[in-house]
Amino acid sequence: MKISLLCIGKTDESFVRDGIDNYLKRLKHYTSFDITVIPDIKNSKNLSQDQQKAKEGELLLKHLNNSDVVVLLDERGKDFRSVDFARFLEQKMIGSVQRLVFIIGGPYGFSSDIYARANQQLSLSKMTFSHQMIRLFFVEQVYRGFTILRGEPYHHE
Repeated sequence: MKISLLCIGKTDESFVRDGIDNYLKRLKHYTSFDITVIPDIKNSKNLSQDQQKAKEGELLLKHLNNSDVVVLLDERGKDFRSVDFARFLEQKMIGSVQRLVFIIGGPYGFSSDIYARANQQLSLSKMTFSHQMIRLFFVEQVYRGFTILRGEPYHHE
């Protein structure tokens, strides 16, 4: 199974990029994982929130295949403990999912087209975090999930 993370906008903070790179190196031992960054919408100040979400949605949809299982990282999504998230990943692998795509939207969330395309929504926390920090937290959780599945000592209960 290949795991992809789609994001809107680049990561500006070097400490966040360094953290993401650290976990991407670790993940190579467990799964195929890639991050696709879709550039921010140009002249977004001239757009309403709905217009910006619609344009971002169009760009996101171009990166999806019909067979992809799509999970939105959304504050209204399902909450998982790390162990439960590991089981979720395992179920997708057992279910022969070819590509599992997680999406972090732009500053205003997702368009209705993206919600319609998604198979599921997942919340990393009830708190709000910057879109850059969520990338780091998410990559770490994927890594943690695979160490849980392998019974490795990274995660402690």
